[in-house]
Parts: sequence; C-alpha cells; structure tokens
Amino acid sequence: MLQYITNTDCATPVADQIFAVIDGGCRWVQIRMKDASDDEIRKVVEAVMPKCIEKEVFLLLDDRVELAKELNVGGVHLGKDDMPCSKARMILGPAAVIGVTANTFADVVAVSNLDIDYYGIGPFATTTTKKHLAPVLGIEGIRQICTDMNEKEINIPKVAVGGIKYEDVLPLIEAGVNGVAVSGAIAFAKDLVKETERFVASMPNYEGNS
Repeated sequence: MLQYITNTDCATPVADQIFAVIDGGCRWVQIRMKDASDDEIRKVVEAVMPKCIEKEVFLLLDDRVELAKELNVGGVHLGKDDMPCSKARMILGPAAVIGVTANTFADVVAVSNLDIDYYGIGPFATTTTKKHLAPVLGIEGIRQICTDMNEKEINIPKVAVGGIKYEDVLPLIEAGVNGVAVSGAIAFAKDLVKETERFVASMPNYEGNS
C-alpha cells in the first residue's frame, strides 16, 4: 500500500497534490501541513473531500486530532511529540485509523498494547520534509525493527517513511514492511500523476502485477 504525505515545500498547492495522486491511483493520503492554521487545513479538506469520497480515498490528518474529528476524516498520524494515541482514540472513537511514528523498536513496544492501526517506521533516508529528523535507519535498520516485531509477535502493519524513492519500494517490502509513505519523490516530480502511477504499480499487491 502507498500512502502519500502532502508536501508544503513544493510549488504545487496541497489540494492539487492530492487531486494528482488520486488520479495516479493512490488511495491513502495524509495531509501534513505543520505550519498551517486549522482554517487552512479545513479549506484543503473541504476542497478534496468530494473527490476522496468519489474515489474511495482514505484521508488522514497529521497531528490535528480535534480537527480530524470535526472534519470527519478517516483518522490521524501521530508523531512522538503529538497527542498520546490513547487520548486520540478516546476523541476519535473506535472506527478511526491511528498511525504512530516509530524510530526504534523501543518506540514500537511502548505503544504495542494500545489501540493503534499502523506504525510509520523511519526515517528510512534523509528527508527535508521533517525539520527535526531522527537518526536515519536505512534498509538494515528497517529490517531489524521488522524482524524484532515478528519475533515479539507484534502484528501491527508497518509503513516505511522518510526519503523513500521509487527504487526503494521493493527492497523495503522485502525487508518486512507492509507499505511505504512517500512525499518529496512525488511532490517534486515533473508529473505527479505519472510518478504516483509508477509507485502504485511497484507495490506487490498492485492488481496489474503478475
């Protein structure tokens, strides 16, 4: 599965990014606008929601739990300094999807008994999307966390994140993740639709693959 994380550093407006990746076949979008006001995010959600509903696209907000509830999006992704996932679950209810960031296996274990839906494991590589980047894990670091999770029977989906390019997708899947989250590699592409199509087609569960 491919998650697209919106990017506020590129020239393409966030809503237009979302329209493009939907046209490219992505069905899972995280709206990440760290420095934006709630009103700015609200306008983006209102603009893209009809197309998300039409194309059955799953929409998450980064961090803004109360706003996610207000706008009735699918859920949230929470960084290590954001609201605790247990509190977010109480606010959003049982149906919402809650993802959490994990930079180490200790981060995974810390919330493994809570009601979360996936881990965003990374950063895989250096990325400019985040201002305060945790130590880069690389393919072996990702693989080790996946191995440790399997050994401890922590059966929560794993999504690699951070500086992921097209050629990284299959090695990461082979390392044990269930999907990848991509931002800059698509946001800064000459053609966002075509680059999204490439990423979607590279996923092992893509229906066009043999």
